[in-house]
Amino acid sequence: MNGLRLLSDENIDPRVTAYLREAGFDVTDVYDTGLRGCPDQQVLDLAYQQQRVILTHDSDFGAMAIHQRQPMIGIIYLRPGHIDPAFTIATLDAIRHADPDLQTPFLLVAKRIGTRVTMRLRRPIH
Repeated sequence: MNGLRLLSDENIDPRVTAYLREAGFDVTDVYDTGLRGCPDQQVLDLAYQQQRVILTHDSDFGAMAIHQRQPMIGIIYLRPGHIDPAFTIATLDAIRHADPDLQTPFLLVAKRIGTRVTMRLRRPIH
């Protein structure tokens, strides 16, 4: 994940975004960009224009990228969503520790159950 420029979706707790910034990541969120409440397509378009990876709890981004073949840099889809920020941060730390090969474009699905995180990496065909 190091070196990735991130765009945090509105369903990512602001404390997670703050944690990533403190860890040295170049991360912005939909609040910074004025896209809060906008359709996911607009968020995906902005992320592509700014060469950012979307960080989300929303499966719609993966569907747009894979099934609708929308252009994108990458998506990190964290499951389950809407959990305590500490849970999300621990999932992100597990991804960082695993250091997957995130060559763009990519869709990384990370699912955490208890302390175990499983990851699935897909490369969309455009």
